[in-house]
Amino acid sequence: MADAKPRNDWNTLTTLFPYLWRYKNRVLLALSLLIAAKFANVAVPLVLKDIVDALDGSKGALVLPIALVGAYGALRMASAVFGELRDAVFAKVAQGAIRKVALEVFEHLHALSLRFHLERQTGGMSRDIDRGTKGISFLLNFMLFNILPTLVEILLVAIILLQRYDWYFAAITFGTIVIYIGFTLGVTEWRMAFRRQMNDMDSKANTKAIDSLLNYETVKYFGNERWEAQRFDASMQQYETAAVKNQVSLSLLNAGQAVIIALGVTALVWLAASEVVAGTMTLGDLVLVNAFLLQLYAPLNFLGFVYREIKHSLADMERMFTLLGQNSEVQDEASAAALHTDSASIAFEQVDFGYERNRQILFDASFAIPAGQTLAVVGASGAGKSTLSRLLFRFYDVWAGHVTINGADIRTLSQDSLRAHIGIVPQDTVLFNDSIFYNIAYGRPGATHDEVIEAAKSAHIHDFVMRLPDGYDTLVGERGLKLSGGEKQRVAIARTILKNPPILIFDEATSALDSKTEKAIQAELREISANRTTLIIAHRLSTIADADQIIVLEGGRVVERGHHRALLAANGAYARLWALQQHEDEVRDDEGAAAG
Repeated sequence: MADAKPRNDWNTLTTLFPYLWRYKNRVLLALSLLIAAKFANVAVPLVLKDIVDALDGSKGALVLPIALVGAYGALRMASAVFGELRDAVFAKVAQGAIRKVALEVFEHLHALSLRFHLERQTGGMSRDIDRGTKGISFLLNFMLFNILPTLVEILLVAIILLQRYDWYFAAITFGTIVIYIGFTLGVTEWRMAFRRQMNDMDSKANTKAIDSLLNYETVKYFGNERWEAQRFDASMQQYETAAVKNQVSLSLLNAGQAVIIALGVTALVWLAASEVVAGTMTLGDLVLVNAFLLQLYAPLNFLGFVYREIKHSLADMERMFTLLGQNSEVQDEASAAALHTDSASIAFEQVDFGYERNRQILFDASFAIPAGQTLAVVGASGAGKSTLSRLLFRFYDVWAGHVTINGADIRTLSQDSLRAHIGIVPQDTVLFNDSIFYNIAYGRPGATHDEVIEAAKSAHIHDFVMRLPDGYDTLVGERGLKLSGGEKQRVAIARTILKNPPILIFDEATSALDSKTEKAIQAELREISANRTTLIIAHRLSTIADADQIIVLEGGRVVERGHHRALLAANGAYARLWALQQHEDEVRDDEGAAAG
């Protein structure tokens, strides 16, 4: 993603606009308050001029201009109050837009294909989303409440100066502004390369840090703490270099802006003072010009900072919106139907598939699982066994052929309804860093408390949970690391029982367990698969001897199929795998006896 083609700023703004226009009444009210505040602000120097002229002793006896002083105070108060009301009205717009964008990015990430998530860098992606949502807040607050008000104020001041004074007052004022803005835009555009480089290095450093911490045990097993620190520091060193360039260029920009403003202010004050001495302007006029200068150049000076930060925010947002621009590889057809069945038959018909076009995994794979029966798939690692479950879940679409449920190609079914009918107990169960109750209830979030407990009992984990100090409130740790392999598998089984789907997949669900735990969990798997259509991806052949049908995959092709005894009698690929595993078991038993 770091190498994604940069979007231009206009595309980023137009992407954001619909999220704001959902609150169009609030936006319009905030803009009205903004304009009212600026009218009041511009009127303040005009009243101040009249007050100064009224107090000019050279024109006669002094009289306190009570009405003018009152108007001066009212205008200043109105400017402040309208500004605060504007902020209060717009708060819902900004926060609502941030919430909506964040939700859409989150939902879109879940809608993307498995391929995207296998290739993503979680740490960098999470940092992109975080910076992007913060960028929206900054952009809205400062673009609408600093740049736009300043432009309105510049327009109003231009009208007043041209009406009241010689044209060169306006010419100097706006000539300075044009030079200032041109200088700011030019230098800021040059500096954006450093900001983008900082973002890239920040995301990469964060990715390395998150990845290292997630694999804490592996780091400790190999004693590679120093190596991990060096990798992280290398990324941070690149970030440091970009950050130094960013700061040096910022100092150059600030110095140039200060020089431009100082020259403009000096020229205008000198011009106004000369007019007062010549008698063509009053002291009040001098105060008026000076007040306008202060009102214009103070926010204009801030405008330089705001523009820089807006450009930074746009750079941050473009990375987040790039995620929204990622197309989902697997999409529902417009006419996709919802699957509704309690009895499902599955068929793979002449399926060709590969994760990359230059590396095909399955070749003309064909087999069927009648409703309520169990089919086991065996074969060496890399034969394509786990690919079958990914295709059945429709994480990928087949290149050729069909995968059907009850005769309907799964590409014609909605993905939500398809996956609602399938339950899986994977080889490596990954749990959420939450309670055991939450992880079981995840199988059907709307389930009652009693249904969750009943599912735990069916998976034979209830007694274990009740012996824990916190019971079902026990936290399982990140990815479930506080539980053993067998305990995690039982949670996965309970979760699948609670889901209660008509189709089950056991993807080498016991291959990582010890023999005793494996036998216990195999019994539980047989219980929950009774009368359900079941696909077993098997590592140990002894666990699938009673399957209704067994197929053998070699190099992505179905080379044998039949019952356990018939396959042994055929003395083919299955028989060779069986003999090899029997020999391995005998050697293991002999080694165990010798050690005993």
